[in-house]
Amino acid sequence: MKTDQFEEPIAMKVHGKIRSLEALAQELEILRSRNKKIVHCHGVFDLLHVGHLRYFQEAKMMGDVLIVTLTPDRFVNKGPMRPVFTESHRAEMIASLDIVDYVVINEWPTAEETIRCLKPHIYVKGPDYRDHRNDLTGKIKEEEESVRSVDGEIRYTNDITFSSSALLNQNFPIYTKEQMEYLDRIKGKYSAHAIREYLDRLSSLRVLLIGEAIIDEYVFCNAIGKSAKEPMLVMQKLQTETYAGGVLAIANHLSDFCQKITIASFVGHGQDRNDFVLNHLKPNVHLDCITKSNSPTLVKRRYVDAYTKSKLFGVYEINDEIITKAEEDLFISKLEKQLPDHDIVLIADYGHGLISDKIVELLMRQKKFLAVNTQVNASNIGYHTISKYPRADYVCIHEGELRHEYRTRTKDEKILIQELYRRMGCETVVMTRGVKGALAYREEEGFLSCPPFANKVVDRIGAGDTLLAITSAAFGAGLPTDLSLLLGNLAAAEKVGVMGTGQAISKIGLLKSIDTLLK
Repeated sequence: MKTDQFEEPIAMKVHGKIRSLEALAQELEILRSRNKKIVHCHGVFDLLHVGHLRYFQEAKMMGDVLIVTLTPDRFVNKGPMRPVFTESHRAEMIASLDIVDYVVINEWPTAEETIRCLKPHIYVKGPDYRDHRNDLTGKIKEEEESVRSVDGEIRYTNDITFSSSALLNQNFPIYTKEQMEYLDRIKGKYSAHAIREYLDRLSSLRVLLIGEAIIDEYVFCNAIGKSAKEPMLVMQKLQTETYAGGVLAIANHLSDFCQKITIASFVGHGQDRNDFVLNHLKPNVHLDCITKSNSPTLVKRRYVDAYTKSKLFGVYEINDEIITKAEEDLFISKLEKQLPDHDIVLIADYGHGLISDKIVELLMRQKKFLAVNTQVNASNIGYHTISKYPRADYVCIHEGELRHEYRTRTKDEKILIQELYRRMGCETVVMTRGVKGALAYREEEGFLSCPPFANKVVDRIGAGDTLLAITSAAFGAGLPTDLSLLLGNLAAAEKVGVMGTGQAISKIGLLKSIDTLLK
């Protein structure tokens, strides 16, 4: 009975400190009228440790009321398996500290809006943020501006720092044996600074991206039940979300890494769809398209159970017929103008009638770094394979697509990869294997297997395209195989954690993931 008597008041005290942003902002107005000095700390605080405690202690000494705001789970971009502790658990742990007066789970990815809402007198950062050159995100300057806009000041603590990421990596089994072995290999060869320099090599690249532009449409539904008169499941439509897919998504993924991306593709006659395409491309992505006759802009519509997020069935707006002779000539003339101005040619061939044999011949003659992927899907299975292309510098292919190419279910995958490597005269072949990760082959290095790093799979669609985008640029820029594979797998892990193909991979996010993994 004594335990219950003590636990209830403590729990009430802890949860009483956790407020909504709106409610706390109103309460702070009262405290300010009483001349209380408001101090604000912000962070992820995934593993509460002595460094955080000293940070809070030093911050509290600067004023009267200490507020701690937390980055919510959905915005924690520290890589796969993070955060280890949920936002509610992190809030509860911090609220249990007597030195902390209020805790808020933030509503935005960063603190600027929160600062303007709470209007602290003092905003406190740790000593490792004092040198802004160490800030990957560049957000410290924006936070400073937000603090000044509410007549506050930013201060930095002076005590020693600890890393939650380092403590978690060293003491918590959040990675598998295969992941740890791969990360140890990377740590032994590259520093975080060296990896940043490698990624900077991509920044001057100009990529010509050839393939079908696809609009991915997700119709979220609620199951009502069986039809009274037909053997049919009846669904209630709730909402529709539309994303830029196909080469549009690949281009957006590359946009934060490369100087310029040009898409060579086709669109249909529907202006509303074409406006969507133009409005959903990043600023440094340029569209150079032909109009395909008797064809819509490709739409792949998937009906999704809103509760489970399971895809029920798909309905495609599509015309798979090959482009006409006049369209082919126009497309070739566009390619001939674009090819000299680009460093990498990336072909993402979805087999929907864009790339004819004559266009393949043109692309085989050009001398730029050539990356190729041919995707097997519901509308082309049985006749659309990588053998359409006689050569490539880099081939990225799914295991199922490779087995489809050689018509075998059982032959050793490494033998198949080597056969494809020799036949196409490649520098590199990467085979993606879903939950088994990716397997790369280069003759001088042999085989290298990289495990997957996804801890949460929401939607697999677009994961292969994401890996294709990042690894193509990485290999085209001459990055090492092991690092290129890691970057591609981390990007794919980020992609499968969200629904749809609309969220582009950011360079800062990828660097933060690397920085976290190497601690």
